[in-house]
Amino acid sequence: MSDIATVWNVADMRGDWVLSGPSLASGNDLQTAILISLFSDRLALPSDETPDGDRRGWWGDVMPYPVGSRLWLLDRAKGPRDGSQNIAQRAADYASEALQWLLDDGVVARFDITPQWVSPARLDLRVVANRRDGSRVAMNFAQVWTF
Repeated sequence: MSDIATVWNVADMRGDWVLSGPSLASGNDLQTAILISLFSDRLALPSDETPDGDRRGWWGDVMPYPVGSRLWLLDRAKGPRDGSQNIAQRAADYASEALQWLLDDGVVARFDITPQWVSPARLDLRVVANRRDGSRVAMNFAQVWTF
């Protein structure tokens, strides 16, 4: 039995569920796991600067794998370089951290994560999941971060 499928809604820049007839669509389990891992708000580290002091996260998180990513910390970044912090590298690091559980569980052999500045105000992210059987699942997240 497959999980409920989460699909990326480009126009609204968010994941959503869709209907398949009278039921929720299912399948695409790896894509759903990637979407939830990247775009749910993970608890910020005590050392992370947050815009309002709220560390977010989910109350049900258990270590060593809290749900989601810290990509939300980039919401208030100013552009390609925010002080001495490289925003594109932080995005890649946060994505890698969020997806680590899929590697550790043996679901994926390797991820290729590529952030790319499309303009000084827009960062896109490409994630390619390389499965153990040699197949690949590529996902592109355009205009996910607009500064």
